Amino acid sequence: MVKKVKVGDITIGEGRFVLVAGPCVLESLEMALEVAAEVKNMCDDLGLAYIFKSSFDKANRTSIHSFRGPGLDVGLGWLEQVKSRLGVPVLTDIHEPNQAELAAQVVDVIQIPAFLCRQTDLLVSAAETGKPLNIKKAQFMSPYDIRFVLEKARESGNDKVILCERGVAFGYNELVVDFRSIPIMRSFGCPVMFDATHSVQMPGGLGGVSGGDRRFVSPLARAAVSIGIDALFMEVHPSPNEAKSDGPNMIALSDLRDLLGQLVALDDLVKGKLGYVDVGEA
Repeated sequence: MVKKVKVGDITIGEGRFVLVAGPCVLESLEMALEVAAEVKNMCDDLGLAYIFKSSFDKANRTSIHSFRGPGLDVGLGWLEQVKSRLGVPVLTDIHEPNQAELAAQVVDVIQIPAFLCRQTDLLVSAAETGKPLNIKKAQFMSPYDIRFVLEKARESGNDKVILCERGVAFGYNELVVDFRSIPIMRSFGCPVMFDATHSVQMPGGLGGVSGGDRRFVSPLARAAVSIGIDALFMEVHPSPNEAKSDGPNMIALSDLRDLLGQLVALDDLVKGKLGYVDVGEA
């Protein structure tokens, strides 16, 4: 039995997938508001629940010279503006235990980055806020091993956990998606999110920065939806080629509506007639 996770008025784990979308990193308040407003309008038209996402600090950039974001205080202030002015829940990631309580004062969902998902102190501090958690499965981790990460959150008093698949390392500078992970992780009793844009990333593939191939966001998203997912994570940007982080794997805001329309039609077929792929208890 999958435990539903409530995020304000949104329920993750029943009905259509919930969209979690926004730019990789906060570049400006104006751009965050632009993206959130446009995506919210699309989701309202399509009957999708929407959570805005963006990072206040990309602490794991390949190069020390890469743009990281506005930082904790300014970034949380911008997220608060998006939330209050547009009426959408917000999600952001934290990298250090002492950021958890501060983030929890603003955001509706705390995200644990894939690289850090085994860090016990980080998980415990995030769990103890009582906020819903989106835990990304590390690029080096088996889907079976995420159960021990989940255990850390649950034993810290928080069972409001979403598990996220974002691709697994496939040699150097490449990721591949093992779609078995979706039903395996769902068998642990958690809703599952699929990160369609980081799954096409090429870590470090451009030397000092990561590359990617956004052409494959659509087929991977369609494959995930056909299996049955509870939430879909996508990074979007008005001009991905000019983005300050993860541009090659983000999709253009102008391309999002058509893709979402396809995915909603597929999701309705899966949820209405076929059902989730269920492999039993892992």
